[in-house]
Amino acid sequence: MKYSKEEIRNKADHCLGCKVKMCQKGCPLGNDITQFIAYVKEEKYEEAYHVLCDTTVLLPICGRICPHKSQCEGSCVRGIKGESVSIGNLEAYLGDLAIENDYEIPKFTNQKKNKKIAIVGGGPAGITAAAYLARYGYDVTIYEKYDKLGGILRHGIPEFRLQKEVLDKQIKKILDLGIKVKYEQALGKDYTLEVLEKEYDAIFLGFGANISSKMGIQGEELNGVYGGNELLEHNTHPDYTGKKVAVIGGGNVAMDTSRTIKRLGADEVTVIYRRAEKQMPAEKKEIEDAKAEGVKFLFQTNLVSIIGQEKVEKIECIKTELIKKEGETREVPVDIKDSNYEIQMDYVVMAVGSKTEETIVKSLEVELTSWGNIKVDENYMTSRNKVFAGGDLSGTKQTVAWASRSGREAANAIMKYLEK
Repeated sequence: MKYSKEEIRNKADHCLGCKVKMCQKGCPLGNDITQFIAYVKEEKYEEAYHVLCDTTVLLPICGRICPHKSQCEGSCVRGIKGESVSIGNLEAYLGDLAIENDYEIPKFTNQKKNKKIAIVGGGPAGITAAAYLARYGYDVTIYEKYDKLGGILRHGIPEFRLQKEVLDKQIKKILDLGIKVKYEQALGKDYTLEVLEKEYDAIFLGFGANISSKMGIQGEELNGVYGGNELLEHNTHPDYTGKKVAVIGGGNVAMDTSRTIKRLGADEVTVIYRRAEKQMPAEKKEIEDAKAEGVKFLFQTNLVSIIGQEKVEKIECIKTELIKKEGETREVPVDIKDSNYEIQMDYVVMAVGSKTEETIVKSLEVELTSWGNIKVDENYMTSRNKVFAGGDLSGTKQTVAWASRSGREAANAIMKYLEK
């Protein structure tokens, strides 16, 4: 949604300019929110843009898709007794203004460093790491498996949430820092980590975790069972016309797939989540938007099995109750005995989490965590010398802002490593 300068000024005036910046503490990137809004109040837009550029290079993107209500806006003092400041709208407005007026992402130095870094993966972690390294004068090359950069921003977030035109223009702004890109280069297929180690002074692994997790229940192998991440990434959907579709999960992937499927003509889309609505990890706005578009919800309901002869015909569900368990920070869903029931269904979409492709991770010969993520130390370095990792790959919280933060912090760690 486009806002006028007057509307933006009104949103900015709602900010109290708190000395104790709770909003900044709620932002994974640590953006100086009160300072950039102070400049917006004075209509000093380029100065406001530069304040945000200290900590982020994804303004028009994070401004649109971040879960603001659980991050910056959720920490806003204004929100205690009323409506929090519209931080996301203000950030997106500045990002769009920077594109329209061709504000450059400022460099921190014009001095070139005689060090080469390879970035594997052009998602939010990779492009952020590349941007910060380039801003400090390093020679950076991104290796991207597709013909365009963006990662989950391009292949996981639908057009109705993030317009690809905005993404393309912001990526161009980042590449204008002097970053090189090798497109259609897949790790393990077109090159190996060993090849990069010989050519570069440091390597950052930032490719995502986009293989949908499974529940390990009966019927997952039937035709008509899909992974939400794969549907969004490859955009290869079956014909949903007049069909009933169950989407299993409660995160933003579940919201994105359910809304996409509904828009593609499904007769009925039902999100099934084993906990209560208030416990859903998806952004509240995304849940409300899904409801407004006709998506149905079954809360405190667990999928038990998928039934059919070769293809999905129906699903078996069971009701759950929420109980408090020692050592758990939130109530745990427990199946209610003899509450099973069946629902006719044509397709089932799994959106219960994601992971990185195991064969690629294992081929890297780096130490892994018990969860199967790449193990990194406090400096984002893996068990292989000069090889760093971040984003989903290292178990970072699965939001764009957290991935971007890990890319930025890994870039800082790489620079310290190279300076030594």
